[in-house]
This record gives sequence, C-alpha cells and structure tokens, in this order.
Amino acid sequence: MENEAGKFGFTGFAETWNGRLAMIGFVVGVATELLTGQGILSQIGLM
Repeated sequence: MENEAGKFGFTGFAETWNGRLAMIGFVVGVATELLTGQGILSQIGLM
C-alpha cells in the first residue's frame, strides 16, 4: 500500500503534514479562546 502512487497529490507525506498542521491550528485556536475568553467567531466579529 505504501508503494502506490497517490492520486491528485494525496501522498502519505502530504497527508502527514496536513494532519500535523491541522493539530497545531486546533491547539492554537483553543489556546486563543482560553486566553481571550471569547470564541473564534466573536473575535472576528461574526457573533
């Protein structure tokens, strides 16, 4: 399975980095909410 070429850029390397960056973004979002006391939507003025 690892030797198969990914289609449309969905390679194992790309998906690994996509997952890592998504986890970092989630942690930053939660930390921002904890530090400011406001949710993401209220910070950008949607609520």
